[in-house]
Amino acid sequence: MPESLMRPATVATLRRALGLPGAISIVIGTVIGSGVFLVPSTMIRSVGSVHTLFLIWVIAGTLTLFGALTYAELAAAMPEAGGEYVYLTAAYGPFWGFLYGWTQFWVAKSGSIATLAAGFYTYATAFYPVLGRSAAVIPFHIGPGGSLLEIHYGQLLAIALILLLGAVNYAGVRSGGNLQIFVTVIKMLLIFAVIAAGLFARQGDFSHFSLSIPALGGIGGFFAAMVSALWAYDGWNNVTMISSEIRNPQKNLPRSLILGTLAVIGTYILINVAYFYILTPTEVAASHRVAADMMVRIGGYGAAAGVTIAVLISIIAALNGSILSGARVPYAMARDGFFFRTAAEVHPRFRTPGNSTVLLCLWSCVVVLSGWFDDLYNFVIFGSWILYLLATASVLVLRKKAPRLERPYHVLGYPFVPVLFMLVAVALLASTLHTRPRESFMGLGLMASGVPFYWHWKRTKVTRTNS
Repeated sequence: MPESLMRPATVATLRRALGLPGAISIVIGTVIGSGVFLVPSTMIRSVGSVHTLFLIWVIAGTLTLFGALTYAELAAAMPEAGGEYVYLTAAYGPFWGFLYGWTQFWVAKSGSIATLAAGFYTYATAFYPVLGRSAAVIPFHIGPGGSLLEIHYGQLLAIALILLLGAVNYAGVRSGGNLQIFVTVIKMLLIFAVIAAGLFARQGDFSHFSLSIPALGGIGGFFAAMVSALWAYDGWNNVTMISSEIRNPQKNLPRSLILGTLAVIGTYILINVAYFYILTPTEVAASHRVAADMMVRIGGYGAAAGVTIAVLISIIAALNGSILSGARVPYAMARDGFFFRTAAEVHPRFRTPGNSTVLLCLWSCVVVLSGWFDDLYNFVIFGSWILYLLATASVLVLRKKAPRLERPYHVLGYPFVPVLFMLVAVALLASTLHTRPRESFMGLGLMASGVPFYWHWKRTKVTRTNS
């Protein structure tokens, strides 16, 4: 098991300062970013039928809920910083926990933060077109696809936003949590205003729901749409990474995972009903910004500007939640001796993993400047789902391996719920490997690059222990 689980509780230095509202806001805030404003057009082009699209939203939401139910047992039993790092280490040993943490820090979480920050400046160009202009060109072929590295003004804004939110979270988990609650509440109010505007508009027509368009179709189209939906639902597990700073975690972690996920599912269904009530499937398929186009139909371009503001606030909430939760993974690794030692330090005044937060934000800024964040995030999807699969399976493993582990919450529908989630994960992995073999194997290569570092830190740890 992770060393943190074997230490007396009195040596814990992080402060349990987040209550249930803060935990729920992390779930909702990190899940609802820009995905639900973008993926409906991709999904309808994949399946063609509006009925099938809604079926996929329901199935993907149910699977996400199954994952949340499974993680609820793990989080309540092991409420430590690091989330999946803790569960994988407890079930399979430190090597698998390290691979997860390595992938999260260098690619998955940093890539996600960079993608969100880049999405923020992309939407902000609607108000400030200068953000899309080039600020400088680095005369080296280190940009995406081997191109010259071009720096846009928007990338500088994205870096400033990452550093600002990093500073807020450095100053205390309570300040980061309060900001998360505030922006999540504002975001949800704006999203429900968009939903209400769509559902009560005179321009709507329920006949749109019975229409279909030419699409990819078949199993390939179904899984392509499913991947898009699951991407929009991604992030529900982030709250487990900050388990060591949530009050009454045995109750609040399961509640936040379940309630937060249900709130996201309901929001996604309602906003898609609004989209297709106002727009035809053909119009949704041709749209790059579905919510904005819906509001243009209802109230003109002024109303669309309101949607852009809602998206910007939505991205801020997702970005803050990602920094707040993501910094706890390298902290947990370093605390166990499998990362740079400085990342294990807790700020004596703010009681946060300050150095870990700084390292994550600085590396994310490098990823923003590189322009490689989309590629990195795509490369790591395959490997990340392998680790999600193993983390879900750890519920079954730990039931056998650690039967005496105190479990304040038990998975509802065990073992059906985790097993079904695992089966779908296997199907998605097989589909991804078939359709994107290059990206899949490159992602595995990025994960494998951490193996030499694991052995180095393991030897260093053994040397320290014996000295």
